[in-house]
Amino acid sequence: MTEVALSAYMAFYVYLIILVVQWSVATFSKAKQPNAVPGKISDDLSHDSFIFRAHRTFHNTLENSALFIGTVLFAFVINYQSPIFAMCVWVYVIARLIHMVLYYVIATEKNPSPRTYFFLISFIANIVMLILIGLRLMA
Repeated sequence: MTEVALSAYMAFYVYLIILVVQWSVATFSKAKQPNAVPGKISDDLSHDSFIFRAHRTFHNTLENSALFIGTVLFAFVINYQSPIFAMCVWVYVIARLIHMVLYYVIATEKNPSPRTYFFLISFIANIVMLILIGLRLMA
């Protein structure tokens, strides 16, 4: 296995760990609440509630996971090994990690919030990965 492939695999592994952490934080922070109902958060919660932010952090990551996971797995299937691609995977993962931390610590209804910029960085990284795969397929 090349160092480039190993780097991309490690970044993907870190991303999966982030998903587990987010699920755990969302699940256990809500479960500690009195009268907690599994799978449901109160409709009157907003960004000032950590439970709301933890729930939204996890669901926001899930909403963005399909494109990222599909892109990365497609690259793995076609054995695409590019240092730029691996760097983009790391940029995506680090941006999502920062997005997660900001969502946990900043209670704001402001739009755009500071976490928006890290969402955009991860989105752009994913688009670059798709373009790289497309160029590889056309070559």
